[in-house]
Amino acid sequence: MSMLLAQSRVEMLRMSRNVYFVFWSLLMPVLFYILYTRIFTTDAVDAQQWNAHYLMSMTCFSVMGSSIMTLGIRLVQERVHGWITYLRVTPLPNSIYFGGKMIGQTFIHLCSIIIIFISGYLINGVSLTASQWIGSALWILAGSLPFLALGTCIGTFRRVDTASGLSNALYLSLALLGGMWMPLDVMPDWLRQIGSWLPSHSFGNGAWVIIAGDMPHMRDILILAAYLVGFMLLSTYIRSKQKEA
Repeated sequence: MSMLLAQSRVEMLRMSRNVYFVFWSLLMPVLFYILYTRIFTTDAVDAQQWNAHYLMSMTCFSVMGSSIMTLGIRLVQERVHGWITYLRVTPLPNSIYFGGKMIGQTFIHLCSIIIIFISGYLINGVSLTASQWIGSALWILAGSLPFLALGTCIGTFRRVDTASGLSNALYLSLALLGGMWMPLDVMPDWLRQIGSWLPSHSFGNGAWVIIAGDMPHMRDILILAAYLVGFMLLSTYIRSKQKEA
């Protein structure tokens, strides 16, 4: 247990000092939030509801980016720089190494959620009930699991620039088509059909319905669970093939 806690602490420190993480997972979502609620105002009938809705979108956007990009690229960098090989000659088991990463990443996600929620309160005076704040935060933490699994898939790449390019493309595409930047209703029908089956849409939709006073839909839970299992199986398969090679 002490080894796991020490590894988790190291991962948290490394991530909090990562400029890439701070820019993409904290500054960008807050900047987008200011742009789309204070500068490029919409014709939303209920401005307060839109401000709360978009706050959830940007929080999901932040956590999704941290899971896909920060985790995935760091795994590739550690392999390329020989860190994984070095760990094999230490008493640190693989389970503790990956467990520490998951715990550290989850703690950083919690910090990101709190920071962006506070930003929404300070920028627009977003007001929700305690159960809505806590419920949406818990949903975002739990819903990030498929994206962490996707990050481990990206972490199997052998080149940093390939992993970086792919993770950027996936991150931005999932955010756009999942309705995090704009509602799916304003998109063409064929894009709306695609977006409704993406994990990013189910991820955001769970938070959106919670702040609207409802419970997350079973369809969204099943879609996220299916993506989680799929990404875990894919990551395990690729790693087993790489060990055989």
